[in-house]
Amino acid sequence: MNPEQREWSEREQAGRVLPPVACPDPAPGRLEVRREHFLSEVDRQVRARSPRPALWLKGRWGPALGTAVAVVATVVVLGLGSGSPGAPRDVPPATAASVELLERAALTAATTPRTTVRAGQYSYVKTVGHTSVLSETRDSGMELLREDEGMEQWTSVDGSEPTLQRKGGKDNLLPDTPGRGSLNSPTYAFLAALPTDPDALLKRIHDDARKNHGAGSGSTTGPDQEAFVTIGDLLRNGVTPPETTAALYRAAALIPGVDVVPDAVDAAGRNGVAVARTHDGERTEWIFDRSTARLLGERTVLVEDNAWGKAGTVVTSVAVVDSGIVDEAGQKP
Repeated sequence: MNPEQREWSEREQAGRVLPPVACPDPAPGRLEVRREHFLSEVDRQVRARSPRPALWLKGRWGPALGTAVAVVATVVVLGLGSGSPGAPRDVPPATAASVELLERAALTAATTPRTTVRAGQYSYVKTVGHTSVLSETRDSGMELLREDEGMEQWTSVDGSEPTLQRKGGKDNLLPDTPGRGSLNSPTYAFLAALPTDPDALLKRIHDDARKNHGAGSGSTTGPDQEAFVTIGDLLRNGVTPPETTAALYRAAALIPGVDVVPDAVDAAGRNGVAVARTHDGERTEWIFDRSTARLLGERTVLVEDNAWGKAGTVVTSVAVVDSGIVDEAGQKP
């Protein structure tokens, strides 16, 4: 199967797993800026290499969405995504199906009414699910144990107050305040201040990932996988400004190796379709509702037998079941 046939096959796969929904047109200004950026990059690169036909998407997604995705897909097909510099050459670009799903999720997020947030409030999130840990047995073997990840958490929107975590029926104030927040410990104010241009946002996340997972770090994770995991953590944070959420999805579409899993089940038992990336025998999946493209949760599945278990084992699975902005820690939306 040649590259063009493969792209159309991926497009058909996306059409099967993602029934169309009504989405308003993206903002003309944003679309034109992205179009100009991408097309100028294509023009620059084509001068230095043999031209390759661009893939312009049409059909079931509607003209506005088709055009928006086409711009992204053109860069993906040509391998010109600027958000992942230094990516390994043997890692393919994000598939057309994953780009479509992420763009659809971005459009859904971008059209979500923005919540009015003021100082002194809290972002609330409730999750269910589990993580896994390896424990050494008495006979020096290894045993896989599950730890409950069901909890409720209240985080100060401006980071000025300690975070309240309710787990197993017990309340616990986490030490210290979040302060200004970070990629690993975000507040609403921190998320609202992130770049909303996907390329700039991915560069910010990549730069942070390289500190601990780049060349010479000794880490086997690598910046691309760490960036994908970081974006997933930010999306699962609970409450994120709509424009930031949309930018995170579009930034993820620039990461090589991203694909689609047609059928996945979150920790709450909800069935959906997933955007995924496989690294070192583990597949990290972001699970979306098929009809709304709303993020349901995330899980990690083994694709190879290893110390954590047999291929197919769900090592970690966490689903978001409620979220919102509240006035006090302990309140619910």
